[in-house]
Amino acid sequence: MRHVLLVMSVVVMASGCHHIGSLFEDAGADADSDSDSDSDTDTDVDTDSDSDTDTDSDSDTDADSDSDTDTGTDTDCPLGTYSGDLEITTQSDVAALAGYTSISGDLEIYCPSCTDLSELICLTSVGGELDIKFNYALTNLDGLSALTSVGADLWIDHNTALTNLDGLNALTSVGGVLWILENETLTNLDGLSALTSVSMKLSIWGNTALTDLDGLSALTSLGGGLVVICNATLTNLDGLNALTSVGALNIKENASLTNLDGLSALVSVSHDFDIYNNPSLTNLDGLSALTSVDWDFIIQCNGALPDCEACDLLGQITSGPIATNVHDNLSDSCTPVPASCP
Repeated sequence: MRHVLLVMSVVVMASGCHHIGSLFEDAGADADSDSDSDSDTDTDVDTDSDSDTDTDSDSDTDADSDSDTDTGTDTDCPLGTYSGDLEITTQSDVAALAGYTSISGDLEIYCPSCTDLSELICLTSVGGELDIKFNYALTNLDGLSALTSVGADLWIDHNTALTNLDGLNALTSVGGVLWILENETLTNLDGLSALTSVSMKLSIWGNTALTDLDGLSALTSLGGGLVVICNATLTNLDGLNALTSVGALNIKENASLTNLDGLSALVSVSHDFDIYNNPSLTNLDGLSALTSVDWDFIIQCNGALPDCEACDLLGQITSGPIATNVHDNLSDSCTPVPASCP
């Protein structure tokens, strides 16, 4: 198995739902002998009486049963922790990792021809990054069903045949950024239903078939920003209703998004607040709990959203922002015009 050092860059165009490019560079079973030795030592005792023989027979049966159980468990996942980074580029690379329970470094799954990750069933943790990228034939992540934690970033990126994330249903924490980018056939995030904590940013970008975020309903802790951009069929943010604070908030260019009701618990944004070019968005009622924006407040180019909605929201902010930009939304006449509106 080759070690790899991953070097990656993401290029984001300044406007429009452009593609995001990624650049890569070659960056013991328990023995059964105990039971056998018990059987050998019992022969002297058996000559004493039939009763002793029966007792010894029961004892030997128990010993065999215990030994078989231990051996089965160890045989399933015998290899423990792999120290270092690993790369999967072929289906045979997947097979070579069978039996490992953890990887101390990064794991990159970059395998355009791979169809099956089932031999990773023992894997419970990745200490560094987990990159699942450019796997064009992979339809599911079922082989990762034992994975509970990723120590750094988790990338799920450009997997064009991936329809769900159900194989990640044991994952509870991501120690870095969670990137879900340009998975063209991904329809839902239900496989992330156990995820409670993302230490840095959550970015959901360019997943054209994604219709909802309901699978994120257990997420209570987000250490960085929330980015939801260019998801053409996403209609709401309802799976985010447990979040009370985020870093930056960027909701941009989601053509079918009609409301922000999924952000009903959000109280504070510690960086920029940016609602831009969501043409179906008609109201901001879901932000009724928001009282603090530390940096820029931007509501711009949402063609079905009345300017009065934006001005009213700005009026309820009691802390910040340092700058405001409300324009090119649906023009209307606010009566009276909120004093806080430009």
